[in-house]
Amino acid sequence: MLRLNLALIAVALASALAAVASQHQARKVFTEIEREQDRMRSLEVEWGQLQLEQSTWAAHARIEKIARERLRMQAPAAGQLIAVERPETAK
Repeated sequence: MLRLNLALIAVALASALAAVASQHQARKVFTEIEREQDRMRSLEVEWGQLQLEQSTWAAHARIEKIARERLRMQAPAAGQLIAVERPETAK
């Protein structure tokens, strides 16, 4: 009978330790998930800021201004324009 009681106590103790270890692991994983979600949110904010910056840098007016000022480009005169029409394709 004593052996059975000791075996049951050992099983109960092992079960309690396993439950504690399992809860600790679950809390650790939960904390890691929260940290990664915070990182994801900050990366989403940064992505939005980068998209806004890209649209600013690629704005037509800005490119035209740089072409005129830095590259000294100018629009061609009306006589210098040649219109090329695309041939119609047979359907």
